[in-house]
Amino acid sequence: MTVVNPASGKGGVLVAMSGGVDSSVAALILRRQGLQVVGVTMQLFPQPQTSTFDSGLSTGRSCCSLTDVLDAKEVSNKLDFDHQVHNFSRLFQAEVIERFVKAYLSGRTPNPCIDCNRRLKFTRLYERAQLMGLDLMATGHYVRTATDPKTGRRLLLKAKDPEKDQSYVLYGLTQEELARTVFPLGNILKSEVRSLASQAGLINASKPDSQDICFVRDGAYAGFVENLCPFPVPGDIIDLKGQTLGRHQGIHHYTVGQRKGLGICGQEPLYVVKIDAQTNSVTVGPERALYSDGAIVSEVNLISINELTAPLEVQAKIRYRQPPFPAVLEPIGPEMVRLRFKAPQKAVTPGQAAVFYLGDVVVGGGTIEAPLS
Repeated sequence: MTVVNPASGKGGVLVAMSGGVDSSVAALILRRQGLQVVGVTMQLFPQPQTSTFDSGLSTGRSCCSLTDVLDAKEVSNKLDFDHQVHNFSRLFQAEVIERFVKAYLSGRTPNPCIDCNRRLKFTRLYERAQLMGLDLMATGHYVRTATDPKTGRRLLLKAKDPEKDQSYVLYGLTQEELARTVFPLGNILKSEVRSLASQAGLINASKPDSQDICFVRDGAYAGFVENLCPFPVPGDIIDLKGQTLGRHQGIHHYTVGQRKGLGICGQEPLYVVKIDAQTNSVTVGPERALYSDGAIVSEVNLISINELTAPLEVQAKIRYRQPPFPAVLEPIGPEMVRLRFKAPQKAVTPGQAAVFYLGDVVVGGGTIEAPLS
């Protein structure tokens, strides 16, 4: 396996700039390699406040705020390359926000950052790069790429910095997208990124990393859903035997594994075990009821292999910050697999991502449909 850096496009590189230190240092590295760089900040959604750009960007400290745009602009001025703001708000509404709301109303727990990467950043943004005459695109994600010498397939690998590795949220990348995308931070540590930014005098060298979903500023997911769908439907909270224990004010208030905010009590701590949109019910049970032997995974994208024709032993993650654990992939249909765990795992959550690894190499990933009992 040969680790590669595809940053050799003579036509230049579009750098997706969030205004944070990571994308700024990605641009810095590419500039130092002598490449033509154009920075693009995606305006993802309009907000009540207006800015001097008349773009509806807020002044808050989150993705796509006015502060972020100004920081990206300042970095581009410092490094002497063009910076632009492109409006993707309608696409973001349709491809990310509406999917987010629909998922919660269906009893699922979505990951909108994965949708944004899969449906906008590495597809629609690259279309802009082509229109601008740029060969490649770059982001500040912490991942590496490589080429398998036996198959010639492009590979996605974990980053050098295990604390910052973002391969989990990029499992949806296709062969074409991997071939045209550069990840300059994959082989360096976050501490080195901060140091490079400081040495270069970048305005955002010490800027904190963004933590929240950009369109849910305070982490109040249920409130956000109700702002768009203001008539929640109450229903029953039931136990594992189907007996009613209480009432809920909408299934979008809950996620599998949740303990707090249930409004009921039992002889032992109770957790959300299942959310059923068809019956509009939330099932709760003891912690031991959260463990499953596997999961059905849909919308599977394979990277290191072309197809899965037989069971494959892998390491799997069903949460971003979770260490990988041993599992077996079994094919069951087009873009669908059965993921069997070697040991039961807690809180297998429909709507979340399951990502499969062989060492540092991402085999692929998909969306959890349901746990296996």
